[in-house]
Amino acid sequence: MKWLAKEMDTYLQAKEYVDTALIPLIPVSWEKEIKSNVAMGEFISIISSELERQFQGRVIEFPAFTYLKSDVEKTARLKSWEKELKENDIKHIIYITSDFEWEQAKQDLTETLIWLPSIPLEHMDQKHKVEVIEGQIKQLIPFLTNKWQNR
Repeated sequence: MKWLAKEMDTYLQAKEYVDTALIPLIPVSWEKEIKSNVAMGEFISIISSELERQFQGRVIEFPAFTYLKSDVEKTARLKSWEKELKENDIKHIIYITSDFEWEQAKQDLTETLIWLPSIPLEHMDQKHKVEVIEGQIKQLIPFLTNKWQNR
């Protein structure tokens, strides 16, 4: 399910089955590496939407957690999201990002972080984009199903 009012009706009716929050982590910086940050956000947004589509009924795709690259409090802010979700019966939280800084901060998080290197999609034709995204999703599906089975 996506973060849309019409899909929240479905969520409220099937709340016991929707136990996983998918939260894209999207960096923003206007000073440095503007284009690579935008590409990261674009790539992770597409991957998140496709994961939500694959696991509709089990996963809710939350709005992106956007942050300034220079924000020293981003981990604390993310942990407050985590606390809110856990207090409201979300069993699994999956963060997904292409920002390597999160991979380095992984030990500070109590939930699952998936780091994927960003693949620049801007110069690919549509067919190739679809193949790249499908390839990434095929690798993530067993990871997620295994996570659910082991908890």
